[in-house]
Amino acid sequence: MPSYTVTVSTGSQWFAGTDDYIYITLVGTEGCSERTLLDKALYNDFERGAVDSYDVRVGENLGEVLLVKIEKKKYWVQDDWYCSYITVKTPSGDYLEFPCFHWLVDDKEVVLRDGRAHLPQDDKTSLVKLHRQKELEKRRKTFRWKEWQPGFPMSIDADRHKDLPRDIQFDSEKGVDFVLNYSKAIENLFVNQFMHMFQSSWSDFADFERIFVRIKNTISEYVMQHWKEDFMFGYQFLNGCNPIMFQKCIKLPDKFPVTHEMVSVSLEMELTLEQELEAGNIYIVDYEVLEGISPNCTDPCTLQYLAAPICLLYKNTQNKILPIAIQLGQTPGKDQPIFLPTDGQYDWLLAKIWVRSADFQYHQTITHLLRTHLMTEVFGVAMYRQLPAVHPVYKLLIPHIRFTMAINTKAREQLIRECGIFDKANATGGGGHVQMIQKAMKSLTFRSLCFPDIIKSRGVDNKEELPTYFYRDDGYRVWEATKSFVSDVVHIYYTSDETVQEDGEIQAFIKDVCSFGMQDLDQCEFPKFLKSREELIEYLTVIVFTASAQHAAVNFGQYDWYSWIPNAQSTMRRPPPNQKGLANVNLIIESLPDRGHSSWHLGAVWALSQYQEGEVLKNLQLVYCEMEREDWIKEVERGSGMRG
Repeated sequence: MPSYTVTVSTGSQWFAGTDDYIYITLVGTEGCSERTLLDKALYNDFERGAVDSYDVRVGENLGEVLLVKIEKKKYWVQDDWYCSYITVKTPSGDYLEFPCFHWLVDDKEVVLRDGRAHLPQDDKTSLVKLHRQKELEKRRKTFRWKEWQPGFPMSIDADRHKDLPRDIQFDSEKGVDFVLNYSKAIENLFVNQFMHMFQSSWSDFADFERIFVRIKNTISEYVMQHWKEDFMFGYQFLNGCNPIMFQKCIKLPDKFPVTHEMVSVSLEMELTLEQELEAGNIYIVDYEVLEGISPNCTDPCTLQYLAAPICLLYKNTQNKILPIAIQLGQTPGKDQPIFLPTDGQYDWLLAKIWVRSADFQYHQTITHLLRTHLMTEVFGVAMYRQLPAVHPVYKLLIPHIRFTMAINTKAREQLIRECGIFDKANATGGGGHVQMIQKAMKSLTFRSLCFPDIIKSRGVDNKEELPTYFYRDDGYRVWEATKSFVSDVVHIYYTSDETVQEDGEIQAFIKDVCSFGMQDLDQCEFPKFLKSREELIEYLTVIVFTASAQHAAVNFGQYDWYSWIPNAQSTMRRPPPNQKGLANVNLIIESLPDRGHSSWHLGAVWALSQYQEGEVLKNLQLVYCEMEREDWIKEVERGSGMRG
């Protein structure tokens, strides 16, 4: 009687094992095995991390084994089980591996195909075609679209983390609990001593060091020492947490009437401002999206303010990017002065602080939340709805997307919801962050997610003009490496452009992203149909890059750059100045976050900067040899900066 050896691997995460009954059925081209209970006498089967083997005897050879059916039935009480994979050794000695990576919950069954990838047009038998169809029908009932806020990208239909499908939940919900992580941060950073003084201002800049003692590292300490200096202010536009804002300025906008006389002292090449513009030495940062955004009013004891500044930057003879003019609003006039480096020390410092605060709001809400988290979720929901596990693109994308919906759902549950952590820490809390995303969606296009395109569109692609823009340089290298890998995978399975066009599943995935995920917005310009392998390669490169390298580049440096509060203000408690000559140390201290808001801010950026357990690091600064932090300081002081 032929015998098949079945090896079952149970996951190593907490509570992965089970005491329930596990049954297996092998389905082949020539027949099926009997439904067989997997059980060894006097042995505790399916313990966490275990790999157990069993013999399955059949009356006749099954032919090629196409499917493996696993069933879990209650023994005493329902006991969930996580199955990693199943290996089948045939009577002829061949091995077939059937990846699972599913939780079997309640009396559940799962039907598995072997680990080889197949396009839908490659499946020839009705058995595997039907399996493919049923898997997607079941997924579409489980992974439903939902609009969390009007004008947002669509998200998964789940109000809480525990409402998500079990397979995409975090193994330990505590690991991604923002409130719990915030509490840990408060304890670890030793800032709980300030929480009872929530509305109390700091006394002076040195007083901020009281909250900084336990949190400083080489980079953050260097930021603390140099944050007032123009070169550090400019450097962060290139390689800080939000290195996507500045762009080359060829012509000054009418709303920012800077004259040569205003900035001539700052220009080093004996050229007029017009000539510097023509030479490509002038850059601009415009936070227009913040215009009209409602500031946070959830705290009745603290008035909070926002500004929509415009900042002009100059590349000097040492290739450093320096600020030369700042306007704190979008409408010029007598009550909207243009602040200059030649103004009083505190006027200029306060103007730069307002720009840094606007940059912080833009980074958290648009650069980080919208353009990495929410966009990756759109791709993820569409992937689960339209691509079965056997599809090669599913296998390519799943490592990068697996936990996106879990972290985003937890964020909607605790971080960005009404009365969430955003409301407690940020000036755009209380609904301002929602307004910002709604406005930013109007300019979010598919091409704006393509790294080379967005770099070129901002006029910052020339390495000779900007030799210290390492976010761009490393980004290019990671983009090309990602694209090369994706290209290899695509060319293995798609032998021609016609193969792409004939793949109904990949075309349904592309259409689902545009028509449902992006709600078919006219301006989004997401494709609805792919005609060639090159188009597919670029599309998949965008997904992988956005979910991994881009997110890492704008997320994991928050603790380094934002832990020194005067350099990154989550809120401002005084309105932006409408005339010069009024700023002093006291006004600046009164404008900066109070002790309580500073504590909330520190807890948030510390928690956001932590790696999740088991996370594979894809940070730009880790892809290529990371510089020692002391070496980084030397590079900054020479004007060449750091990578990542």
